[in-house]
Amino acid sequence: MPKRTHRSRRSKATASVNGVLAANRHPEPRVLPATPASRTTATAESASRPERWIAAIALCAVFAWANWSGLKALVAAWENEPDYSHGYLVPPIALLFLWFRRDRFPGIHRVPGWGGLSLIGLSILLTVAGKQYFLNPFVHWSMIAWVGGTVWILAGRRIFWWALPAIAFLIFMVPLPYRIEGMLGWPLQRIATYISSWSLQLLGQPAIAEGNTIFLGENQLEVAHACSGLRMLVMVAALAMAFAVLGCRNWRERVVLILCIVPVALIANSVRIVATGMAYQYLSGEASKAFSHDLAGYIVPPVAALMMLAALIYFRRLIVETEETPFCAVRHGEPLSKGI
Repeated sequence: MPKRTHRSRRSKATASVNGVLAANRHPEPRVLPATPASRTTATAESASRPERWIAAIALCAVFAWANWSGLKALVAAWENEPDYSHGYLVPPIALLFLWFRRDRFPGIHRVPGWGGLSLIGLSILLTVAGKQYFLNPFVHWSMIAWVGGTVWILAGRRIFWWALPAIAFLIFMVPLPYRIEGMLGWPLQRIATYISSWSLQLLGQPAIAEGNTIFLGENQLEVAHACSGLRMLVMVAALAMAFAVLGCRNWRERVVLILCIVPVALIANSVRIVATGMAYQYLSGEASKAFSHDLAGYIVPPVAALMMLAALIYFRRLIVETEETPFCAVRHGEPLSKGI
C-alpha cells in the first residue's frame, strides 16, 4: 500500500508540471496597459490628421496677413543696404542646420504643443508695439517668435527644442536697430582706420590716419560707414553660430568662438581696406573701387571663415582631453598591485 501511495503522488506531481509547461507554451492572451511608446505612436498618428494641415495653413495665412508689410521692409533692407545683403542666405542656412542635425531628431511626441501659444502671443505683442511706435525691428523679431510658436504647436515641444538653433539663426536676417547700429558704427570706423593704417605702414606704405581718413601718398582712403566693419561683424557672428551648431564638441569651444567674433571681424575688415589701399598704390583707382565694392564681398568672407576655423583647430590642439585611469606602479609592463 505505501508504494502505491508514493506512485500516485509522483503521478500527480508530474501531471501538475506538465500542465504548467503546457500553459507556458500556449499562454492566454492578456491585455497590457498602454506604454509610453504606444502613446507616442498614437499621438504621431493623430498628428497626421487633416486638422494638422488645416492648422498649419491657417497659421501661415495669418502670419502672411499680419506681417506682409514687415516682410516687404525686410526684403527692401536686403536689397538696398549693403550691410544686410546676406539676408537672402540666412533661411537656407537655417534649413541646412536642420539637415545636419537630423540624427538628433526626437520624433513627434505630443501635439498640439499648447506651449507655443505663448510665443504666438509674444509675436502679436511685438507686432502691435512695432506698428504703434514705428519700431521696425520689433515687427521683424515678431516673425521669428511666430515661426518658433508655429513649430511648437504643430510638431511639439521636443521638436521645437531640436529646431531652436535654426530658429535662433534667423535673427541674423533682421537689421539691427538704428541706435545700436550708430553706437557700433562709429567705434568700428575708428578702429578699422587705425588698424589699416598701421598695417599699410608695416607693408612699407606712407600711410597716415587722420580721423576716418587714411592719407596714402597722393591718394586718400575714407573709411566710410559702409566700411566700418558692421557688416563683417554680423557676418562673423553668423559664422561663429554656424560653427558652434555644426562643429563644436563642447561648451569651451563655443566660448572660444564667441571670443573670436570681434577680433576676426576687425582683422577681416582691415584686410579689405589694406587690399584696397595697395590697389590704389599699384593699380588704377577704378580697379581699387571694383575690388572694394565687388571682389571684396566674395573674397573676405571666406578669409574670415578660415580664421575662425584656424582658431578652433588651434584650441583643439592646445587642449587635449584625456581619460582618467587608476594609479598603479608598473614594472616590466605589469602592475604590481592588481587590487587597485
